[in-house]
Amino acid sequence: MKKHDAYGTTDSGEDGCYREAERFLGYLKTSKNVSRHTITAYRNDLDQFFSFMQRHLELQHMSLFDPEQVTVASVRLFMGDLLQRGLQPKSIARKLASVKSFYRYLQETGVIKSSVLSLVSTPRYPRHVPGFLTEQQTEKIFEQEDSGLFGSDDTFEFHRDISVLEMLYGCGLRISELIDLCPDDINFLQGYVKITGKGQKQRIVPLGTQAAEAVRKYFEVRRNFFRINKLMDEKELNHVFVTKRGKKLYPMLVQRITKKYLMSVTEQKEKNPHLLRHTFATHLLNNGADLKSVSEMLGHSSLATTEIYTHVTFGRLKEVYRKAHPKA
Repeated sequence: MKKHDAYGTTDSGEDGCYREAERFLGYLKTSKNVSRHTITAYRNDLDQFFSFMQRHLELQHMSLFDPEQVTVASVRLFMGDLLQRGLQPKSIARKLASVKSFYRYLQETGVIKSSVLSLVSTPRYPRHVPGFLTEQQTEKIFEQEDSGLFGSDDTFEFHRDISVLEMLYGCGLRISELIDLCPDDINFLQGYVKITGKGQKQRIVPLGTQAAEAVRKYFEVRRNFFRINKLMDEKELNHVFVTKRGKKLYPMLVQRITKKYLMSVTEQKEKNPHLLRHTFATHLLNNGADLKSVSEMLGHSSLATTEIYTHVTFGRLKEVYRKAHPKA
């Protein structure tokens, strides 16, 4: 591990703490199935922690570092240093969680006897309330299909883009889940989609009528497009959503597709695919779905993560109460 950020560069060499950190990251990858992006985040967080401790403990070389040298006070100084550098409490909390996980690993593997990290409280931060579209705004997105605003309704890209939007809103997919979808993951007969989410965890999500119809039409247009243009055999396409060249969609293109259709229906700053995922969850809860079912469909590992959407449903409950209760 080598540091290349605001903390300066620390030569890791064969230092024990870095060897243990690499073992820890390997453990996360093989045993916990975490994504490479998460591995990178953990590595950067630990690099920052080691770099700070080297300066704080005035160590000439990290080979002199003993993980059990770390005290509650030094961890708090690390957090204060991050705050002074302009990091938000949420980012600091994430970095602290990375260091805590590493120290738990050291304790479980017998490298250290005890960890002071368990005595350090995670900083509180205001939870971000996700944006969402109203049901009327959502309807307007798909009404644009008939307007001709985004091209002829018989083109490959038009039907692909409409299917992308239908799947994002109809199934609450993350971008990575959408672009990784394979044809075999969609079961039209039984009406469900098999999704591979974070940590390679799989879940089943119902496939709505409109989404199914849009994807079926897209598959028909796609088949004809590749046959007429003789680019490649449509059967060779390994993913549901592809470019005109038959390549798997990439995140930036999905972002552009979403922004294009959302521009005319909302003034919200964030016009990204995640907005449709938030809308999926909000509309389900607003219409009576229970929190546990929505959590499972979103692929959340904890109900607490899904609870952030209940702010919306509480507002709707108050409105229902106001209209229905005789003494409201």
